[in-house]
Amino acid sequence: MEIIQKPIVTEKFNALASRTVQTGKKGNDKGRPDTRGNRTISQFAFVVDPRANKYQIKQAVEQLYNVTVVAVNTMKYDGKVKARMTKAGYIVGKKPSYKKAIVTLKDGDKIDFYSNI
Repeated sequence: MEIIQKPIVTEKFNALASRTVQTGKKGNDKGRPDTRGNRTISQFAFVVDPRANKYQIKQAVEQLYNVTVVAVNTMKYDGKVKARMTKAGYIVGKKPSYKKAIVTLKDGDKIDFYSNI
């Protein structure tokens, strides 16, 4: 079973590849210190085997790209129903279902999909 089928490279996921988020809490008048700071989060998306679990996806990404995975989020998508008119009549079909995984990497780790083009 090949766990990672292909990476998802779109504008949306390119924006997720390295984004800066603010962490911590703002200080107040009662003595709570200001613990705010910025952190860079690297997330990448893959189409994976529908039978794969989060642990298998984590191991596959770490072996394939030599990075450290912090978290894995998965989603299952049903295949879309497609229809078209032909001379023979109305033909209805369905695209295959798939599973998508969003992988969060450790600070400083990055995956370069364009290096071997």
